[in-house]
Parts: sequence; structure tokens; C-alpha cells
Amino acid sequence: MCHHPQLRESILSLGSNEGDRLLWLSRARAALAAEDALTVRACSPVYETDPVDVPDAFAQQRYLNQIVIVETALEPQDFSRRMHAIEQRLGRTRGAVRNLPRTIDIDIITLGDIRSADPELTLPHPRAGTRRFVLQPLADLRPDACLPGDTRTVSERLRDLPDVPRVTLFAPPSGDASVRGMGVPPMKHGQDARATPASKRFCKNLCRKGESP
Repeated sequence: MCHHPQLRESILSLGSNEGDRLLWLSRARAALAAEDALTVRACSPVYETDPVDVPDAFAQQRYLNQIVIVETALEPQDFSRRMHAIEQRLGRTRGAVRNLPRTIDIDIITLGDIRSADPELTLPHPRAGTRRFVLQPLADLRPDACLPGDTRTVSERLRDLPDVPRVTLFAPPSGDASVRGMGVPPMKHGQDARATPASKRFCKNLCRKGESP
């Protein structure tokens, strides 16, 4: 009897605050799409966010953040290794000092319903429920979802978060193909992320295209 590997949905949080941030996000999405062991199911709009817990010298280097939802049958450690390999190929370096600027950061927020206290890969991500730069784009795709082990929805957690650090919907330069292909709405630069009608239109566009938001 054949046993097919179990497919799980994984929520990934992408971030970049070094160099051409939008380009690094685009390259990360392309690298994910090229992986034979996973399928990209949905991408959120791109948000610009204030850095959190970074050395003072880099406090002005704002992040671009995005949620990407994929489906995979990979086991947690193998999946994590593949994400680290993508980061490394895209110039990510890890050193003794935490939270330095990086070309790309791929955080695994969830992998199905798996709950793990493994220090190498804690699932769900232990700080996901308190980070606006994770919850805001995730709310565009899965507003009524709960992280594994949580009883509150993404929208409920987001509503109770403080307004800082600031998160704004990012307006890419006109003609940016990587973002245009995602259907990101043409927002005014710096619009507060709590004003979400454009984000809602984005999700409706995903549905019309037959994608699963």
C-alpha cells in the first residue's frame, strides 16, 4: 500500500532591509516557486515596517515584509534547511551580532498544525502573535485563522496590538513587474496599514484569479 506524504500549509514571513529590498523579496519568491518540494499558494501585499530590536546604528533601515503561503510535504528540519539555503544563496549572512541588516530573512511561522519546542525550529514561531509586521500581511490572507495552539484569530490579535512599531502598506515604483504580478494595489506611499480597503481589494483579486487567499 502506498503512503503519500502529508501535505501541509506553511506560513512564511519574508523580510529585507538591505540594498534593493523589493528586488530581494522578488528573488526570494522566485526561489520558493522554483523549489520542487513546495508550491506557492498565496502572497500578501508588501508592507514597510520599522525595525525591531536592532542595533542603534541600523535603527533607520526600515524593512519590507511580506507573507507567502506555501504547501509542502517536507518534514520540519528539511524544510528549514531549504529555507536557510535560499537565504544563503541570496546573500544572507549570520554572525555573532543579532538582527543586523540582511538581504533576505525567511521565517517559518507555521508548518501545518505542528507544535515544536526545538530551539533550532520552534513552531509556531514564538513571537509571531505579537509582531504587527507578521500579523498585518497575514490578516490580508488568513484573517480568521488561528496559529497552532492559539484560540484567538489573526485579526483579533492584530486589533489588540499597539500602533508601534509602525507598519505601512508599501507603494512600489511605477512599473515594478515583480509586485505588479502579485496584484498589489497602488496605494499612496506611507498609508497606515490599518486603513485596509486596498488590501481587501487585493484579496478579492486573488479570489477572482482562482487563487486561495
